[in-house]
Amino acid sequence: MYNSYWFLALIISSFITFCFILLKKRNTESLFLLLTMIGFGFIIETVIFNFLGSYDYNPNFIKHNSFYDNNLGAFASNAFALPVIATLIATFHLSWIWLFLFSGLFVGIEWLFLKLNIYSHNWWRLAYTGFGLPFYFATAYIFRNWIVHPVNEIKHFLQLYLIIGSISCSLQILPIIFLSNRVYTPGWFEDQGRDSIALAAIFYLCATLYYCLIIKVNWKMKWVKYALTGVLMYTVDQVLISLDLLHSLVWWDQMYYVCLSLLLILLTGIIDRRLSQITLE
Repeated sequence: MYNSYWFLALIISSFITFCFILLKKRNTESLFLLLTMIGFGFIIETVIFNFLGSYDYNPNFIKHNSFYDNNLGAFASNAFALPVIATLIATFHLSWIWLFLFSGLFVGIEWLFLKLNIYSHNWWRLAYTGFGLPFYFATAYIFRNWIVHPVNEIKHFLQLYLIIGSISCSLQILPIIFLSNRVYTPGWFEDQGRDSIALAAIFYLCATLYYCLIIKVNWKMKWVKYALTGVLMYTVDQVLISLDLLHSLVWWDQMYYVCLSLLLILLTGIIDRRLSQITLE
């Protein structure tokens, strides 16, 4: 339980910081920027953490599966701490000095977590964090400009993909971690938890691309895209089950992901329109 206090402190302080940003700015741009940075961070972590095993977290949130617990530690960093500070830097136009100061702060936090034995490196090094974070924070300036200034269709699509990806990833993976509703078994890793999260990450990346593409089609009958999406999601699940890649463990599992796909189609359309309105203001 001791371990979890440090991660909870990171989450709570990040939440307070973002509330401060919203109170000061009172706009949706800050929320969209946060979701963009979360989505960007999730893609980075999918590569270096899920597939390449860069480091391990030990927050002690989940007892029944060590990798699920490990993944929650990654969420504390990549869905809260880092994207919130990136949003703070870009939203308030902080100078490059602050960018390096915050990078140094997170290197210090990482060093502390290493000393507390609640986090460990595999092939990762503190120097990689110190080198990479300034670039991560700098991208927040770029993404904020894409939100508040007119952008071309490619940039608009990429931003929409990252925003929806942050939501899709969270709603795809967190039920697996907390509720054990399904298990993926591609056989890529010996650890079943890591194996499951790795395929779930690929699933959300592909599903997000589908959501962003399908809302760009001009449908005469709007309900068709929902019907198509629901059928497609159910069919994909059945194919994965027949290939022994997916095991549904609770009665509501497949129904949840079908309903989630419909919700994400709706959210993708709403956010797509809102992003377009912001750039035209």
